[in-house]
Amino acid sequence: MKLAFSTLGVPGMPVADVVQLAAGQGYQGVELRAHPEEPVHPGLGSAERAAVVEEFDRGGVEILTVAGYVKVAAAGEDEPVLAELAGLVELARDLGARYVRVFPGGGDQDPAESDAIAARRLGAAAPHAADLGVRILLETHDSHRGGADVARVVGTVGHGQIGALWDVMHTWLAGEEPAASHAVLAPHLGYVQVKDVASAEDTTPLALGAGVLPLRECLDTLDQDGWVCWEYEKRWYPEAAGLPELLAAGREHLLRLGSPKQ
Repeated sequence: MKLAFSTLGVPGMPVADVVQLAAGQGYQGVELRAHPEEPVHPGLGSAERAAVVEEFDRGGVEILTVAGYVKVAAAGEDEPVLAELAGLVELARDLGARYVRVFPGGGDQDPAESDAIAARRLGAAAPHAADLGVRILLETHDSHRGGADVARVVGTVGHGQIGALWDVMHTWLAGEEPAASHAVLAPHLGYVQVKDVASAEDTTPLALGAGVLPLRECLDTLDQDGWVCWEYEKRWYPEAAGLPELLAAGREHLLRLGSPKQ
C-alpha cells in the first residue's frame, strides 16, 4: 500500500513544508489541493511549476493528484467547464501528477440529465488528458456520492483516461457496503480517499480509527500495491485537531488495517 495525504488537511502550508512533512512521516505521495488560496493552483507560471517539481523531487515525494474543483455535471455551458478542466490537466502534466480530481456537482438536476452532461464533458476532455498522460478521476461526492452513481457516468464515457476516485465517506453516506462500492468502481478505480468521522450528522474529521467509517472493510477490497490517500478536511473544520500531529499514528493504522491477513 502506498500512502498519501491531501493538503486539504494543512491549509496554506508552503510546498517545502508539505514535502518535509510527507517525507518525515513516511508518506510516499501528496494530493495537492489546487485552489487559488493554496500555494499550487492553475494560475502558477512555468517557473513556479518547475520549482514545485524540484521541491518534491528533492524530498523523494510523489505528487499523486491535482485536486481540482471542476463540477463536470453542473448545469450551464460546456466551454467554461472544459477550459477549467484543461487547465487542471495541464497543471498535472507540468507537475508530473498522474491524476486530476473532479467533482460531479449535478445539484438537484434530474439524474439522467446530470449523468449525460458529465459523460459528455469527460468524454470531450479525455483525448487531451490522454495526450498529456494524465487521468481524470470523478470522485464519489455530492450528487453522485455512491459508487454506482460514479461508475454509471465513467462507464458511459468508456475511455481509459477517465476513471473514479473512491471517497469512502460518501459511499458510506450513500448506504453502500464497501464490497458493493468496490465491485462497481474497481474497473475504473484510480485510488481511494480515506477519513474518519463520528457520525453521518457530525462529519468533523477525526483521527483514523476514532470514528465509524468502515475503513478495514474498504481496505480489504483493494490491491496491495494501490494508493490510499488520507483526506483530512481541516480547511472546512478549523476547530479540528491539526493533521501533522496525527499523521504518524494514521500511517500505522492504515498499514495495520491493510496488511495481508494470515
